[in-house]
Amino acid sequence: MALSNNIAAELRGDRTIWMIVAVLSLFSILAVYSSTGSLAWQSRNGNTTIFLITHLVRLGFGLFLVYLFHLIHYRRYQQFAKIALWVTVALLFVTLLFGRNVNDASRWIGIFGFSFQTSELAKITLMMYLARELTRKQEYINSFRDAFLPLIIPVVVVCGLIAPANLSTAMVMFATSLMLMFIGRVSWKYMFLLVLLGLVVFAGLIVIGRFQPDLVRVDTWISRVNIFLNSEDGGYQVQQAKIAIAKGGFIGEGPGNSIIRNFLPYAYADFIFAIICEEYGMLGGVIVMALFVLLFLRNVKLVAKSPKAFGAFLAIGLSLMLTVQALANIAVNVNLVPPTGLNLPLISMGGTSILFTCMALGMILSVSKFIEESE
Repeated sequence: MALSNNIAAELRGDRTIWMIVAVLSLFSILAVYSSTGSLAWQSRNGNTTIFLITHLVRLGFGLFLVYLFHLIHYRRYQQFAKIALWVTVALLFVTLLFGRNVNDASRWIGIFGFSFQTSELAKITLMMYLARELTRKQEYINSFRDAFLPLIIPVVVVCGLIAPANLSTAMVMFATSLMLMFIGRVSWKYMFLLVLLGLVVFAGLIVIGRFQPDLVRVDTWISRVNIFLNSEDGGYQVQQAKIAIAKGGFIGEGPGNSIIRNFLPYAYADFIFAIICEEYGMLGGVIVMALFVLLFLRNVKLVAKSPKAFGAFLAIGLSLMLTVQALANIAVNVNLVPPTGLNLPLISMGGTSILFTCMALGMILSVSKFIEESE
């Protein structure tokens, strides 16, 4: 009893969100350990333990970041949001021009011996910045001067820098920014202007990609859309994912009993949801989807209770980002949209994605913690 009381005293904030983090982490450990079989045979002679240990270390450090970031008062994030965005824009420029190629895309940059995806950092900093500007300009957000430069241009620039190598991430960020601006009561005409500018930038990228295919992955975009529209099974990856989901039935084949993991590329990343459905059935898949939806709903409740606008915008923006990305990943697995390359937040194997997702969750819990204390 004393131990549980001490843990409760340390882990402040919304208990439901803490529960969501714990359950998603458990799903992550089980699914990654099960789905890395083929990867282990290719590189480690069948030893999946090394991948499990690596994942546990990353996830453990990520959970520490959740705890650390939830201790910081959320108003601190407001103070350096603008600087963080400018640093992110600079890093995105460097990544676009000099980033390391992974899967034919320049998404990674190395700093002091560490490599990370700058697009993952951009997700957090853009939401922080938009929350800051929406808070500062709530009373006069309908003027062109206070909507165009402070809100519209940063979204277009950040998403435009990410899109050449990672269109799916840019689209998720663009959609989330648009929804956050809607919540922030930005005038419809400026939201329409944002969409229009986004389409102009997208058209410009297509033109650039025709002359510089190494810089903008237009051929990859077209190929994925063609496969989605013209192939009955959605291509090999999606076909295997659908087989895995069908094999799982309602209660699944049981932990570690996946067969399709041996045939499905990136079963530990982009298509880990299919492995969860194969091993834990439709029940497991519904639980995962419900957890992300519940995360968003808990943050809607925070918006209603938040005494300061910045906390509300920050929490709802970050939760929207995570939820939209999760639903986009699931939509790919069931062949509702073309393959995107998006992983399942906090569940898929990966270093950068887990760490920045945990930072975002820590910020959300910081908002809930100080709302709880103020009550």
